[in-house]
Amino acid sequence: MSDNKEKNYTSLQYLKGVGPKRAEALASAGILIPEDLLFYFPRAYIDRAVISSIRQLSVSLRTEKDVFFNNIPNLKSENTLIARIINIQEKQYGKNRKMLICNIQDETAGAKIIFWNRIEYYSRSFKEGDLVAISGKPELDIKGTITFHHPELTKLDESEEVDFSKGILLPIYPLTEKMKSSGINNKALRTIIKSVLPLYLDNIKETLPEYILKSNKLPSIKDTISLLHFPENISQTNLANYRLKYEEIFFYEMFVNLIKSNFKQRYSGLSFNVKSQLARKLVDKLPFKLTDDQKKVIREIADDLSSGKPMNRLLQGDVGSGKTIVSLIIMLIAIENGYQVALMAPTEVLAEQHFRTISKFIDLISTDLKIILLTSGLKASSKKQNISEIEAGKANIVIGTHSLFENEIKYKNLGFIVIDEQQRFGVAQRANLINMASDSLSDSNTIPHILVMTATPIPRTLTMTLYGDLDVSIIREMPKNRKPVITKIIFESQINSVYDFLREQVNNGEQAFIVYPLVEKSEKLELKAATEHFKYLSEKIFPELSIGLIHGQMSWTEKESIMLDFLEKKYQILVSTTVIEVGIDIPDSNIMVIENAERFGLSQLHQLRGRIGRGDRQGYCFLVTKDNFKYQMARKGIKEDDQLAAIIRLKTMERTTDGFEISEVDMKLRGPGDILGLKQSGVPDFKYINIVQDGDIISKAKNQAISILGGDPHLRFTENNIIKDKILKMFKNSENYLRIG
Repeated sequence: MSDNKEKNYTSLQYLKGVGPKRAEALASAGILIPEDLLFYFPRAYIDRAVISSIRQLSVSLRTEKDVFFNNIPNLKSENTLIARIINIQEKQYGKNRKMLICNIQDETAGAKIIFWNRIEYYSRSFKEGDLVAISGKPELDIKGTITFHHPELTKLDESEEVDFSKGILLPIYPLTEKMKSSGINNKALRTIIKSVLPLYLDNIKETLPEYILKSNKLPSIKDTISLLHFPENISQTNLANYRLKYEEIFFYEMFVNLIKSNFKQRYSGLSFNVKSQLARKLVDKLPFKLTDDQKKVIREIADDLSSGKPMNRLLQGDVGSGKTIVSLIIMLIAIENGYQVALMAPTEVLAEQHFRTISKFIDLISTDLKIILLTSGLKASSKKQNISEIEAGKANIVIGTHSLFENEIKYKNLGFIVIDEQQRFGVAQRANLINMASDSLSDSNTIPHILVMTATPIPRTLTMTLYGDLDVSIIREMPKNRKPVITKIIFESQINSVYDFLREQVNNGEQAFIVYPLVEKSEKLELKAATEHFKYLSEKIFPELSIGLIHGQMSWTEKESIMLDFLEKKYQILVSTTVIEVGIDIPDSNIMVIENAERFGLSQLHQLRGRIGRGDRQGYCFLVTKDNFKYQMARKGIKEDDQLAAIIRLKTMERTTDGFEISEVDMKLRGPGDILGLKQSGVPDFKYINIVQDGDIISKAKNQAISILGGDPHLRFTENNIIKDKILKMFKNSENYLRIG
């Protein structure tokens, strides 16, 4: 809290309609000075022109179409109704538990509101005959009646009822419990803000330059505040909200693009001659042709390598899209320019797979290149020998895990670093390896070129925000010989037919995964467990086949041993948990059965499916779910959010193998906060912009930020002073790093 705010805190109580108790309640919501009230915006509006009727909602829910495909519903969306409370009933259920049922009615039909908690508060606050605004997620109960569970209720008095009938917009504000208990309802807050607005609005300073307001047709900050609190129509609120969204994402894009620009200006990069005989020889010897996307990405990276600026590029590509061969071609360019290269993977299994894959490709060109594997699982003598060869410069390609930066290694001219599944490494871990590489170069102010890769498709809007400081390349095109994995939803009663198919395929030389959500059976969850079903499958279903078991509670040495045994075909079937989500390629594994598939996340299902069908043979993935989902699958309107989301996930998996399309659906279902665990990955908690829905705004703001920095990289022009001041205030711990002004 600033000194200014501390000094003015008590001034709230002297505002008209506030007083000490209400001032304390407002402070609990972060409203400490009168100007804070101006930025405490409504969360919604009661608009007679667009408000739903009970009958409209009922028809909409009954005739819901295309729920699984183009029109993925927003599971957290809410509807607002205006209705009158007809009667209130308190009912007991279970042992000493109560619920409150409010029967409501508008001019078209009736509906119900059910409260399970805080029954005394709602009984005291609302009476029969009250006109209320109900905001919440409507459902159809078993009788087909519209029902709201714990919606937000706002009581309208006589004057508000008159305003509503005239078509006047009524702002609905977020109210804390302290605000409610102090007597601050929506009408009281509207009255307070109405009295504050003319007194303090002139204190608010503009935060966007005039040329940005004009080019984007945005209202001034003062007009934005007025339009949001007291609009004449909903189009005015839309315009004001657009201004808030644009400003919020614009300053974030300015920040990340300043970081990108300063990264390239502050550090020297290595300038490579990108015409490589080794790379050309490898491409000519490959048993397949590079896709157009792979060629495009190689050109983008080559431009970076020859620019003299340090490359910091993200390579996105679905499982099996050919990222590894792209990275190897770039490695050969670096090696031919006299530099060592390193590839860091998150697990020993993945590092060993890269070692085998790259060694196989290098054998095609019969060179004396030395490839070194460095993992914690190596014998001490082998590790010592490998480190010695790295430091002597004998190792051209170093592949490993955390061991690449955890050992006291002195690299020899390490000029190119590839980081695979980069989201699994922390910022500090990546920085350690980069610093060690920089120390190995002749110029201490020079840093290596960095290529980070991910097989997890990321939605476009998330890429613009999460990886705004990186240049981004994408491989969408799959290899020409790759057949899309055939995916089918299977109900438990049909499982024997799947087992018959699996047995037939295994007898023809194929291998299969059977994946379970749990390691051991749980009394609390009615889910199948890997250990329990491993025994059942071995003894009852496939006694004639060799079956292995792998799960997360095993040590890494056990897991790697089992995966290698599976690779060497010692097992025909591998029973597993999600531990195989990222792992080595098993060329003959083209069948996957996922039990309790409804319990898995969409990106997780996609990653699991990516373990099969990696060659030119047909892959099959069976998503096994409960029989009672048959009924739900056939419904056009489904009331339970979790069931609806599960069904959308399964239907999406059955419909497409495009990881980028799947990632877009996943973000619509879960929101951006849960994709890749972003809440722990430094993505800001945006207040206004919606990363799922506002892609056009994000793109426009990003392009304008890049354009501004292109002409004024340090924000020294007079017209950009307002931008510079706002960024320094927002990111006050980054002044030196931003290097602006």
